[in-house]
Amino acid sequence: MSARACDVVIIGSGAGGGTVAQALAPLVQAGRRVLVVERGPRFADDEFTGRELEMASQLYADGGGFLTAEGTMTLAFAHAYGGSTVVYTGTSLTAPERVIRGWSVPGIDHADLLQRSQRYIKEDNVHLLEPERINENNRLFVDGGARAGYRVEQFPVNVRGCRGSSLCNLGCPNQAKQGTNRVQLPAAERAGVEVVTRAEALRIEPDRVVVVRVGEKPAGGKGLPSEWAPGEYRVAAKLVVCAGGAIGSTALLLRSPFPAPRSLGAGFTCHPALILVAEHARPITNDVGHPKSYFVDRAADEAFVLETCMYFPFTTAKALTGFGADHSAIMHAFPRLQMILVLACDRVTPGNRIAVDRAGQPVVHYHFTRETVGGLVGGSRASARIFFAAGAVRVHTPFADPPLLERAEASRIDERISERHFREGGVSLSAAHMMGGCRMGPSAADSVTDSWGVVHGLPWLRVADASLFPDSLEINPYLTIMALADRVAEGALRDAPELLG
Repeated sequence: MSARACDVVIIGSGAGGGTVAQALAPLVQAGRRVLVVERGPRFADDEFTGRELEMASQLYADGGGFLTAEGTMTLAFAHAYGGSTVVYTGTSLTAPERVIRGWSVPGIDHADLLQRSQRYIKEDNVHLLEPERINENNRLFVDGGARAGYRVEQFPVNVRGCRGSSLCNLGCPNQAKQGTNRVQLPAAERAGVEVVTRAEALRIEPDRVVVVRVGEKPAGGKGLPSEWAPGEYRVAAKLVVCAGGAIGSTALLLRSPFPAPRSLGAGFTCHPALILVAEHARPITNDVGHPKSYFVDRAADEAFVLETCMYFPFTTAKALTGFGADHSAIMHAFPRLQMILVLACDRVTPGNRIAVDRAGQPVVHYHFTRETVGGLVGGSRASARIFFAAGAVRVHTPFADPPLLERAEASRIDERISERHFREGGVSLSAAHMMGGCRMGPSAADSVTDSWGVVHGLPWLRVADASLFPDSLEINPYLTIMALADRVAEGALRDAPELLG
């Protein structure tokens, strides 16, 4: 096993790790060595082909099929230079004040997070998309939402030169999305931060050594080879920052041989999501243009958020209920389909947690509460109203039996779409907003870190990703992760003279 030494190791390169890497780059100018280790590969620009199965297998954990322990929901997160910022749609919302207030974490202030978010809004070119990039799938949502009485808002997105390929979730083939792979990481590398890809952190030892395994590029696989030779390394550091995402950071700490805070792994939330489709009588523009431009926020009142979306054939087929001719008929109607994504605003629930198995691999336990199911059902009813108000002739929803609602049944939406049709594992659900596991708080009795991301009792060990969230954020967490990571980096710079010597 080879040995390496540095001053700072950052584990992960997504919204948290990329932000910390850029923020700690000034340490390099002061003669310090800052290292980022990223489990996934660095992709060349021309490797983002937009082919669904090909890119999903290369970008996502388990090819996008990472299942909860109960097998009732898939969790989507990326292993790549830039983390999941490579594969999300660029939606960039600031944290709601009432949510941050509800977290009740001493030291975490909404005004401070908002100010930090504004920096990244500017840096990542977050803005409202130009009208010519708004396709008919999105416009139908706006029109139907207004007719159905909902307040429809436009998503700010972090793109520069978007060409409307609609392939955001497979990695932008036009390099338009301003994730950490395009902004923060290149800036950090220009300043002298070293990034090593295909480098999985296996554990952190009490003597501040990170054990890292560097993998080979698979034959025929995408991505560049690692910057280091394949093999295992013992990387000695003076400061370690975990930023591998809610699942990755939590599992890493659980694998590491030091006393774990009692709440490590607890408090997992993820915004369970459901793809709904509706068929129109004519073809609509649904696969060209930015896929996610508008939303309806009913989180505070009804525990759901609706978002425009447009998914690819395999993902859509997986989301549909039914088999045979009925399923085939919907898929053959693909050019006429309008889509809405329903996200339930779940809450911290005992038993919903992140663990590791005997091999040290992450295991996520998740059961659906009545409130979470209610959010999915309420969102499905609202979506059906929007679909029909937009002119759809039929709506597909797994919360109805049979799952197709014809336009003539529009007055029976509340009757047809019901909780009684929900069965865990019987509805295709997914999530991409994994949160919690290393929650912030004032003491080790009920949290893993303090408000600066410092693991209780281990001042040299920090966390800087969505695992810090003490409860659901109710919106896309991208900007809030960056704001918290910025705060973690500020604390690390403040403590650097003592930690680094």
